[in-house]
Amino acid sequence: MAFLYREPLERPGSRLRELIEKRDIIVAPGVYNPAVALLAERMGFEALYLSGAAITGSLAMPDLGLITLSELAKFTQYITRVVRVPVIVDADTGFGEAINVERTVRELERAGAAAIQIEDQVMPKKCGHLHGKALVSPEDMVKKIIAAVGAKRDALIIARTDARGVEGFESAVERAQLYIEAGADIIFPEALTSLEEFREFARRVKAPLLANMTEYGKTPYITVDQFREAGYKIVIFPVTTFRASLKASEKVLREIIESGTQRNILDQLYTRAEFYDLIGYHEYEARDAEISRKAEEVIRGRQSHAKG
Repeated sequence: MAFLYREPLERPGSRLRELIEKRDIIVAPGVYNPAVALLAERMGFEALYLSGAAITGSLAMPDLGLITLSELAKFTQYITRVVRVPVIVDADTGFGEAINVERTVRELERAGAAAIQIEDQVMPKKCGHLHGKALVSPEDMVKKIIAAVGAKRDALIIARTDARGVEGFESAVERAQLYIEAGADIIFPEALTSLEEFREFARRVKAPLLANMTEYGKTPYITVDQFREAGYKIVIFPVTTFRASLKASEKVLREIIESGTQRNILDQLYTRAEFYDLIGYHEYEARDAEISRKAEEVIRGRQSHAKG
């Protein structure tokens, strides 16, 4: 049956928890639309990451928490309706205080989120690898985590701390330990600055850990194998596909300006056949033909009845 009619993944949070228990490490590429999500699933990735930075970037907005809960829930639903792997959803600061976080968790879980990530920045939040961040108090973040845990049914709650770049490494460790006590399922230490810091954090924080391997940030380029060795269970590449898509589009647009044709770069484009195969186009055609045949049978039956 075509992708549009696929049943949603049942208990995606439980599925993600199983993967965490069974796999040494889970690689979750960032996706920002259903087509990219389908492509990542087809290539064998067992979990996906719906990045707030990538979504807002695709809407030509900066990563300052400008996206709304309803927009994020809709993006989540668009993606979870076509893939059968768990989707981790970046909910920024949770769209408000503790009582707002309860609604955020319910809405995103209803949209199919396997895990919901909340960070301890104040609004307007910033990219975790920029200067000028500010944090909410540990007490306020604990309230949000308690609210999130109380509202969820199956989804995992990821607590991200941005303390490393604001208050220092020790504060990041202390906050992480506090967030675990509040009920967070996974801890996400943002913007650590060396592999040694990642190792030390994992040595002192006893919970499943998520690492962010973004580009052009404060974290050096660390491989999946190195994160595995350091004790991390999930590594995300949140904006990589979005950045790659922009760069490829820029190249195509320049070729059209300079050459007046795309003929010379056809080998760099996804073909119609490849795209149709990705989205199950011919399954839609078959379904439409089946409906048409049934309609014709009804009409012919009615006509025969009228003649009789």
